[in-house]
Amino acid sequence: METPLNLRLMALLDREYTDHPFYGRRKMTIYLRGQGYDVNPKRAQWAPGRLLKKMGVEAIYPKPRTTVVDRDHRVYPYLLRGVEITRPNQVWSTDITYIPMKNGFMYLTAVIDWYSRYVLAWQLSNRVPFGRDTLFCVEALQQALQRGQPDIFNTDQGSQFTSLAFTSVLEAAAIRISMDGKGRALDNIFVERLWRSVKYEDIYLNHYATVPALYAGLHTYFHFYNQQRPHQSLENRTPAAVYQAACR
Repeated sequence: METPLNLRLMALLDREYTDHPFYGRRKMTIYLRGQGYDVNPKRAQWAPGRLLKKMGVEAIYPKPRTTVVDRDHRVYPYLLRGVEITRPNQVWSTDITYIPMKNGFMYLTAVIDWYSRYVLAWQLSNRVPFGRDTLFCVEALQQALQRGQPDIFNTDQGSQFTSLAFTSVLEAAAIRISMDGKGRALDNIFVERLWRSVKYEDIYLNHYATVPALYAGLHTYFHFYNQQRPHQSLENRTPAAVYQAACR
């Protein structure tokens, strides 16, 4: 359980990481000091490195560390280099992000269709998503597959996504599995853009105090994101309009 001060620091780190994902521990320390906090990397309780690890943020590579590689799991090749995305259900992907709250934090995972930016499913968890805790990621995947099926499913090399529990669901459906290169945040760029939208358009504005409030707020936001929010990259159409029109 983190102190109220550390929760404030983690919220500041999350916002700064959302803006500058290339910042490492040293720059994050400088940033917190600039905000008036006398943090010291050598003081374990306040060390930005420890807080970033707790949040699941990798401060060395430009990639969230909410997923950690398990050397015992199989890693699949990246299949999307040079591939043109021309239709819905060609490529889906997923990831996990840290969600700051007034009195704590949660983790969010979502499955998105690359072509339409449509969010097919999402789930929340209060458990640090390291190691072999794959349940909420598998639940989001199974929920998404009730809507359709992609040709390729792309993830990073985190242990949740390389686990047998996760990959077996994809293999059973004959879905090709693609995995990002280590530290390559841009391989999963559409999910990274989604996280920025979720945080700036919902999380940072509402400062949710309870899990039920967070769940209800995200439910409302993702409905707005899919059904009402126009995307310039979609010629100002909504993700739902693009996804559903092509899937009829």
